[in-house]
Amino acid sequence: MVPTAYYILLSAALFAIGVLGVLVRRNAIVIFMSVELMLNAANLALVAFARERLSVDGQVLVFFVITVAAAEVAVGLAILVALSRSKQTSDVDEVSVLRG
Repeated sequence: MVPTAYYILLSAALFAIGVLGVLVRRNAIVIFMSVELMLNAANLALVAFARERLSVDGQVLVFFVITVAAAEVAVGLAILVALSRSKQTSDVDEVSVLRG
């Protein structure tokens, strides 16, 4: 049996990679993928803690997080496609609505 600490370390590493992806990259699709990586890291931690406590509550919460993440991706990609068609780029700095 794999200790829970290993799952938490993997979750923390995945979350850190996701944060770096959000902070460093300028491409909107890569930023969306990094946010999804952070959500999946949190899901991994929830499942690991639920397994340790022998409870199903964490797994039920993961189901709802995955559902919300799928809706977020659908809406976010629709907005990205609409903006990139008008601006002809997916660079976050160039598509920024605040800059006009």
